[in-house]
Amino acid sequence: MTEREITVNPAWVPSACTLPDAERPLRVAEFDGFFAQAVRTLDRPLPTRLRLGLDAGPAIAVRAAELAARESGCCSFFAFALTITGEGTTLEVEVPEGRAAVLDALHTAAQGRIR
Repeated sequence: MTEREITVNPAWVPSACTLPDAERPLRVAEFDGFFAQAVRTLDRPLPTRLRLGLDAGPAIAVRAAELAARESGCCSFFAFALTITGEGTTLEVEVPEGRAAVLDALHTAAQGRIR
């Protein structure tokens, strides 16, 4: 296993974030891993909403829910909705209009990681 430097894009870390500085690179790495392993499609129906199509299965749904809950705990402006149907699983991320730049950064990060 090789080490890689983890950097935090300033757009990912708005002033409203209460996550300690030392934990921010780890959270970014968690999102990167989630995007690479679980996300299959992206849809941006609005500038303030991002829809991620996920692999099916309970483990992915649990991982998405846990990550969303932790992120909501430090950046309370995020709203997450996890939907599980017979057709698939989606995770919607919504932000207020003034936080669209944070969602832009999340969208860009996801685009760079999905297969």
